[in-house]
Amino acid sequence: MLSAELHCHSELSFDGRDPVDLLLSQAEAVGLDALAVTDHDEIDASLAAAEQASEYGLIGIPGSEVSSAAGHVLALGIIERVPAGLPFEETVSRIRDQGGIAVVPHPFQRSRSGVAPHITRDTLASADAIETYNSRLLTGRSNRRAERFAETNDLPMTAGSDAHIAEMVGQAVTEIDTDERSVEGVLDAIRAGRTRVVGKRTPWRISFRQASGGVKRRIKNRLANVFG
Repeated sequence: MLSAELHCHSELSFDGRDPVDLLLSQAEAVGLDALAVTDHDEIDASLAAAEQASEYGLIGIPGSEVSSAAGHVLALGIIERVPAGLPFEETVSRIRDQGGIAVVPHPFQRSRSGVAPHITRDTLASADAIETYNSRLLTGRSNRRAERFAETNDLPMTAGSDAHIAEMVGQAVTEIDTDERSVEGVLDAIRAGRTRVVGKRTPWRISFRQASGGVKRRIKNRLANVFG
């Protein structure tokens, strides 16, 4: 089994903080086997991380978190940027044209550009995999909905820390059953559903540190409503 972080952000993301060497160092420190840097609608940092990954004993998976017209889609295994703003189906098609896989992150969380409110369930089920554990959700409800959807539609499941600071890399990982220690081996195993999701929720104080100004205000209001 290989352990992979499939969803994290570098300083190239508009809401990220740290350079790729810190992400790679953290992945090595926590004992991961593979890392995908998935910046918002950018790929240069991810390509750099994939190139440097072997120096840290890691498989580097190039990727991006693409802003489709319906919401976010993780593009894993691509080598060229997929344009933002395309329909969900075309985004998935362009990812596959590059030999990559389309994984839908936090699909049921409207506030973080989840796609589910904007596409049919059949269209959502056309993805290659569903992220069923995202460590940055304040409650587990959306993760549970994603897991139920994946189970019902017999879709592969992944996890991701959705880290925007290096120290959170590895908070949620995807365990992948493959004997082939390569990008292709990882992607093939995910397509085949040979995965297991392992993770824990990011503490809210750290989620708050990672958040943008508008998100911080929403978190403050939500916590005030919960705790008084």
